[in-house]
Amino acid sequence: MKRILCLLFISMSLLLHAQDQPEPKVGLVLSGGGAKGLAHIGVLKVLEEQGIKIDYIGGTSMGAIVGGLYASGYSASDLDSIFNQTNFNILIQDDLPRRAKTFYEKEDSEKYAITLPFDNFNISFPTGFSKGQNIYNLMSRLTMHVSDVDDFSKLPIPFFCVAANIETGEAVFLDEGSLAKAMSASGAIPTLLSPIKIDDDLLTDGGVANNYPVEELRKRGADIVIGVDVQDSLVQRDRLRSVFEILSQIGNFRTIAEMQEKIPLTDIYIKPDITPFSVMSFEKGNAIIDSGRVAALGKLPELKELAKRTSNAHPRPKVSRIDTFNISSLSLRGNSTYPRAYVQGKLKLRYDEPYNFDDLNIGINNLSATGNFNRISYQLIPEDDKGNYNLAMQIEESENKMLLRLGLHYDELYKSGALINLTRKSLLFANDVASIDFVVGDNLRYNFNYYLDKGYYWSIGLNSRYNNFDKYVAVEDIRSSGRAQDPILLNELEINFRDFTNQLYLETLFQQVFSIGAGLEHKYLNFETTTFNDPESGLDEIVFDDSHYASTFGYLKFDSYDNKYFPSKGFHFNGDFHLYLYSSDYTNSFSEFSIAQGAIGYAASPFTNFTTRISTETGFKIGNDGTQVLDFFLGGYGNDFINNIKPFFGYDFMSLAADSYIKATFELDYQIFRKNHIIAGANIANVEDRLYSTGNWFTLPDYTGYALGYGIETFMGPLEAKYTYSPEVKQSYWFFSLGFWF
Repeated sequence: MKRILCLLFISMSLLLHAQDQPEPKVGLVLSGGGAKGLAHIGVLKVLEEQGIKIDYIGGTSMGAIVGGLYASGYSASDLDSIFNQTNFNILIQDDLPRRAKTFYEKEDSEKYAITLPFDNFNISFPTGFSKGQNIYNLMSRLTMHVSDVDDFSKLPIPFFCVAANIETGEAVFLDEGSLAKAMSASGAIPTLLSPIKIDDDLLTDGGVANNYPVEELRKRGADIVIGVDVQDSLVQRDRLRSVFEILSQIGNFRTIAEMQEKIPLTDIYIKPDITPFSVMSFEKGNAIIDSGRVAALGKLPELKELAKRTSNAHPRPKVSRIDTFNISSLSLRGNSTYPRAYVQGKLKLRYDEPYNFDDLNIGINNLSATGNFNRISYQLIPEDDKGNYNLAMQIEESENKMLLRLGLHYDELYKSGALINLTRKSLLFANDVASIDFVVGDNLRYNFNYYLDKGYYWSIGLNSRYNNFDKYVAVEDIRSSGRAQDPILLNELEINFRDFTNQLYLETLFQQVFSIGAGLEHKYLNFETTTFNDPESGLDEIVFDDSHYASTFGYLKFDSYDNKYFPSKGFHFNGDFHLYLYSSDYTNSFSEFSIAQGAIGYAASPFTNFTTRISTETGFKIGNDGTQVLDFFLGGYGNDFINNIKPFFGYDFMSLAADSYIKATFELDYQIFRKNHIIAGANIANVEDRLYSTGNWFTLPDYTGYALGYGIETFMGPLEAKYTYSPEVKQSYWFFSLGFWF
């Protein structure tokens, strides 16, 4: 009897002791690895299926991003959907939508291939290929539901992440402040993404200092640690084919050595097979996520045993999506050069009106597109329970005020040209820009522009340019104005065209896509042929015009195209009116006249990778018929021609000439590979003097042309080849264009 009572006492004691044992705290550590970090999502799916409750998460780089979002309340399935819907090429490259740029900014981004800081006339290089603004915007959007949490231990799952101090190389553990900013700093891959400033520290990718922070997780109270390691292994020399791969290999020396000490600190160590992938293999996201799931299932016995020792994970409530909100106030820090009104104007901020993230991102993109800011950080902090938020914004102004920009181009009219540009911001005022282009090559040119950017108020600008080219033109296509009285006995002449133009103008913008302006213009035109190879003509030179002109002008532009050279959607309109009031009158034929012209274009993509574009344009002269050098000249292919030179398939440059014209163009663009286009086009036109007076503008077209071409988008600009043919002349032309037009 005593023995039975003793056994019963011991059993009860053991049972009570087991009940007094605290439930172990489970920590999850997620390493960095770029795109390979998507494997963390696959592991999280298995942990959820097994009902394992995670009490703490620590992560680095992509591990910080996946871990931080999971800690904020997203499920593994949510994360799978988020990353599958994200275009990482746009995200990493900081490609800003074209609609976010003013007309000046559009022109800059579509003319210069290389832009380098040039302060004090010293060339320097950007701190990263991308500023990472798009990544921050996405992180801010995804964490808005916890924007009022500045202590990461108060998140649904306590969290920290690791960044590296770029000055000391020391690890910095981030567990408070802005969650979006902390994740972005931890994932700022060196050379690819610029460092991020938090407090007084300049931070970069945490993998530089501690890519697997298991020790810190232990210090914070984790009893059992699950670790997911997506770091690279060392590879053989045949796989080291680029500078980036060699740098990655060198960076892996330390992390692989450190893992020998870190693995024993991990209770359940999960190592997905990520050897087929690189840090940029985001397009293989589904396969990478699946590799994480497979690796976690390989640890299923340990995970099941752990699940028995912990209470079931509580159901994760769905993260509530915030579609609309009101911005009731703006807190701004970091601006010294650019006033609050400038920032607020670019944001197009309207208080106490319904807002959504698309609206906010448009405003942030408008600020980013100026190039005046290195970083724009912001949080939407709730002010009450009625949907009112304070937009707390911290901006970091760029210290680069002078830029060196470069470009290369070739086409059949201007031939080869190398572009050198100097741009100086804040030259006389905080928000002014002075820019001068020098083009050296077959035809020397320059273009100077100074403007005071006052956003949606009236801005003032000054432009001066010199443009010239030489072109062989059939004699019958040359307008007859000039002083030459003798007959021309040649079939073809080399025409020398010189243009020197100066403008003073006022301009205002609406919604970034509208531009209205007016101003005064001085223009000097020289249009002549200087050499005759036929001595029987008895002529050495014919000057068609050599006059100065003074005019007033006005214009209206609308441009919502998503791409200047290969638009796939959007609308374009350009209207211009010039009233010519004075001429030095080289030809003794001047009297006051006007020129009006307009063009409308539309692009749409009814099917994937397939775009249709249609456009129509017209121009006509009102008044004097004597000054013909400013008539319309059609032919050739290209962009950004001066004065009234217009492209037209099937004819050589300047082959058709008259004081009025009407033209329509239709194009089919099929993108066979990313940024590779096959384009078929057709155009029709009527070109003749007094086209609208005679009514012939509404007759069947006199001129038609067709084109088939191939185009590639490159960092230097579009590379295009076009074959064109016209049935009227039964002749074909090839046109080649390499690089941005300028």
